[in-house]
Amino acid sequence: MEDVLAAVGPRLKRIRLERGCTLAALSETTGISVSTLSRLETGQRKPSLELLLPIAHAHQVPLDELVGAPPVGDPRVRLKPVRHGSSTVLPLTQQPGGPQAFKMVIGADRNKPDPRSHEGYEWMYVLSGRLRLVLAEHDIVLKAGEAAEFDTRVPHWFGSTGEAPVEVLSLFGPQGERIHVRAKPGAR
Repeated sequence: MEDVLAAVGPRLKRIRLERGCTLAALSETTGISVSTLSRLETGQRKPSLELLLPIAHAHQVPLDELVGAPPVGDPRVRLKPVRHGSSTVLPLTQQPGGPQAFKMVIGADRNKPDPRSHEGYEWMYVLSGRLRLVLAEHDIVLKAGEAAEFDTRVPHWFGSTGEAPVEVLSLFGPQGERIHVRAKPGAR
């Protein structure tokens, strides 16, 4: 932290000089006295947010550039796929309990219905391929862009139609939470 703060002064001076700006001109723009600006640049005064924000605004640079903030960490989510035969399940939710999100790639060979039931509520959206959903006496096929939702206490099974793998986004609420999708009102 001390090293980061020590580097702020020289960085302020470098940015000011790169822009061809004098301490007097910067003082006029920011409302910060010339002596305070000079002490900031020489490290005799610790930088504060109240001082750095107007300087960043005057130079039209992000605050991060003035303080030399460390780069942001890698934003990628590292998913750990779980294989079940020819199918792959990617848990998208990291915390236990409550609604869970999954991306599933179901292999073409998972095409023999074996209905089961359990507590919960499921919402499924087909990303690619064709999903066969057996729900009680219903046997339907959903294509890419279609969604289904159902109470998982009703005997159900889902898989491929057998033609090719199917990619699905699934939201499952173990306590029976329902997913509410907001649609735009229809044109009248």
